[in-house]
Amino acid sequence: MRRSIIASLVTLSCACALGLFVPPEASALMAAGDSLTATADTLVAGTPRDLVAEALAGFSPESRAYQQIRTILRFASPLVPVALTFVFLALGVFQRLRDLANARAKGRWARMLVFFTGYSVLMALALFPLACYEDFALEHRFGFSTETFGAWSLDQLKALGFQIVAVGVLPLLAFAWRAVEESPRRWWLWLAAGTLPVAVAAVLLQPLVFDPMFNTFTPLRDQSLKREILALAARADVPARNVYEVDMSKHTRKINAYVSGFGASQRIVLWDTALTGLSRDELLFVMGHEMGHYTLRHIWKGLAATAVLAFVAFALVAWLIRATLAAFGKRWGVHEAHDLAAVPLMLAMLSLVGYLGAPITNLMSRAIEHEADVFALELTHDGDAGGRAFLKLAALNKSDPEPSAFVRTWLFTHPPLADRIRFARDYRPWAKGEPNRAYRGQ
Repeated sequence: MRRSIIASLVTLSCACALGLFVPPEASALMAAGDSLTATADTLVAGTPRDLVAEALAGFSPESRAYQQIRTILRFASPLVPVALTFVFLALGVFQRLRDLANARAKGRWARMLVFFTGYSVLMALALFPLACYEDFALEHRFGFSTETFGAWSLDQLKALGFQIVAVGVLPLLAFAWRAVEESPRRWWLWLAAGTLPVAVAAVLLQPLVFDPMFNTFTPLRDQSLKREILALAARADVPARNVYEVDMSKHTRKINAYVSGFGASQRIVLWDTALTGLSRDELLFVMGHEMGHYTLRHIWKGLAATAVLAFVAFALVAWLIRATLAAFGKRWGVHEAHDLAAVPLMLAMLSLVGYLGAPITNLMSRAIEHEADVFALELTHDGDAGGRAFLKLAALNKSDPEPSAFVRTWLFTHPPLADRIRFARDYRPWAKGEPNRAYRGQ
């Protein structure tokens, strides 16, 4: 649950400022819903295990029910705030909020802060029932969440406060809106150009500023495991000096591990649920995948792709805003893109463009995840441990090992479980004397 909060908050905070679409890999390199999988045939009592068959058989009716609900929500939820934006504009809610901001505040920054704070609180209240069902009730129903309603609600308040501070108190949105006001025809170019520095700052600061708001990070207490992970990191060319464990068990029973940040903020993190749920060799294989993201510069590649795609996204957003205001602006009393009341419309259009562009960004993400799978196999030569680890992850996350092509294309940031098992079972270049494709060490 926390990983989804972090990813969505970082994305929302940056998108509100400059339309940033941060790939999930930048903040959580292994999504809880689309479990990383790499495996090979395992011997049990001398009999080869068919891990694909085990994965398919393990997708129980309960898991199928969970995934069906989750799939519907993942298709529908992003459209709800877009629809609410149109409803509130039609009812004049944002227009009254604009008038209040203009009457009570002086200067662009102050007006934007008042407006954005009101907008954020209003949307949070309107979306609270959906968030409550999606992130709390559903997770409790299927045995994932370990939070009380009070603790979960406090997390939502923290996330809301962070959004207001990161986007409103810090003058990111005010700077963005200055470009909209002063360059009515080319504002989208300026906002797209500003995407990269905001993206870099988000990735750099998330482990230092955002993550500690929700959890406690402590150096890994298992010194033996720490030495093995750091030795693996050295082989993978990851300059890690410490390994952290985080108390995710107070939020969820799911398992995860990741490498985040870069430079001074770079860190290797293990959820405490992973420490209790995975064996030593399974943990090392999972960490090998996460280290692959770092060594192969996937964060930087993702940031570069984000910077390029931002120009396409903002061009589409500008066109959509012009078309929308031409059709409804007179009725709404919102005639120009630089009107404060048009801020929610811009955010809604950014969300819509990101939603419609998901098949493209997910295709890129799946390619990156596959490359990290290759790296992990070449680094560890231990597909057996990978198979056991990721079958556990699939079972704990109730993942669909073989979704339909449409669902995979639109929703999956990671290759499906069955595909990864088949690849890992067959990919053994070291056994054939062939060169590695991803890992350049020995």
